[in-house]
Amino acid sequence: MSRDRLPRIFGLFGLLLASLVAATVGPTAQAPATTTGEVTFTKDIAPILQRSCQDCHRPDSVAPMSLLTYEDARPWARSMRTRTALRNRRGAMPPFFVERNLGIQKFKNDPSLSDEEIAKIAKWADSGAPRGNPHDMPPPRQFDGTDKWTIGEPDLVLRSKDVIVPAVGPDKWGDIGLVPTGLTEDRYASAVEVREVNDIPKSGGTNTVGGRFVFHHMTYSSVVQGRGPDSVDEGPTSWPIHEVGRNADVFPSEAGRLLAANSALSLSAGHLHSNGRETKAHLEFAFKFFPKGYKPLYRRSSMSLGNSIDIDTKPNQANQELHAYSVLQEHTKIITFEPHMHATGVRMCFEAIWGDHIQTLNCVGYDHNWVKQYVYADDAAPLLPKGTIVHLIGFLDTTPANRNPVDPRNWSGNGRRSIANMFSNLGYAVSLTEEQFRAEMAKRRQNLKTRNDYDIGCPLCWAPPAPPTPKNTAGQGNQQ
Repeated sequence: MSRDRLPRIFGLFGLLLASLVAATVGPTAQAPATTTGEVTFTKDIAPILQRSCQDCHRPDSVAPMSLLTYEDARPWARSMRTRTALRNRRGAMPPFFVERNLGIQKFKNDPSLSDEEIAKIAKWADSGAPRGNPHDMPPPRQFDGTDKWTIGEPDLVLRSKDVIVPAVGPDKWGDIGLVPTGLTEDRYASAVEVREVNDIPKSGGTNTVGGRFVFHHMTYSSVVQGRGPDSVDEGPTSWPIHEVGRNADVFPSEAGRLLAANSALSLSAGHLHSNGRETKAHLEFAFKFFPKGYKPLYRRSSMSLGNSIDIDTKPNQANQELHAYSVLQEHTKIITFEPHMHATGVRMCFEAIWGDHIQTLNCVGYDHNWVKQYVYADDAAPLLPKGTIVHLIGFLDTTPANRNPVDPRNWSGNGRRSIANMFSNLGYAVSLTEEQFRAEMAKRRQNLKTRNDYDIGCPLCWAPPAPPTPKNTAGQGNQQ
């Protein structure tokens, strides 16, 4: 089933720009932390922007304004104060919505700001946004404008066919065909990156992401080809869905993803939208491989968690909840958490229930303008024993307080369009054998110094290590 994951992307940054000008996005939160001493752009604010903002907020990137220099940032000081103070709520900048008061807090590629950094931005804006000493300014970041892949030099790049999208027209969903890989042997990917290439000028002409692209998203897999050029056989491998603005996906060293010999990418569920300009575009898929002979240590988990049957979203009502449960049939290590709802969604929580223990793994705010994938740090990824009940909770708001729905008066059920709803975790996990599970927990125990240290997401980490399973020897019965 196609999943429409980034609603109304074509209007996102137009709305963002308007809201920044007004400097009001929902309720304005005051940063609770305080900071002492003078706060200046050169000493305090520029380092924050370089780390957490400038990847998007620079010329020819996706954001509607640049924040590279003091002259760029000064007009947006109050808007920066408002947006960063939202923290994990709709409209927060940078868009990383993990709630910091519960659950796992260690993630890869986390751009979020600390309480102290949020307080510095607030004080800087409230004190007139002073420039400060030019000698305090860090060296400017250097951005490569040559369209290099972020995963490094790829081992294989595949190209879809061209599509022509009219300047004005209805959205289109569908299959755009097969792309043969040309591989003569199985290879395991360590990373994959997808990008759209089109004939839209990079500079000027649009202030919205939707104006720069026509592929809203692409759901794709790799399949082993049959005898005919358009036929497929068994053996599909699913890949992370491409969407505008998504980072490259880097797979764990123990769980590379198979791109089989004689396979093709099946671009089975694309979503195209008009952007006001007739556009010619195609997708490029870049793969980096593990060395030849590599075999994954862990298998992909079959864990599936969501509800696509009985969604009943009532109009003009806050605090609506959706629930989904699943029982793990194998020991499981969760690699990523990726909440997916539609415009009415505002929050999602992820729980693990083991016996009479309930652990909240994470709660995150949800803004369907910014669908996010949260990649757990290697030493923080949940390690859940088989039999664990995983529980997903979605929170919906169809009142005018949530500005994402088109009309708060509308009822909605399940559907792929953004005016309908979805409810699922699109993250992925790996299955572990008994020996692998024990080994993973042993590594985690090394970081636990005392019983006062608690590893959220590893309910058996403080359990006594199980004794080795005795083996039978020839001519002897089972040993006790």
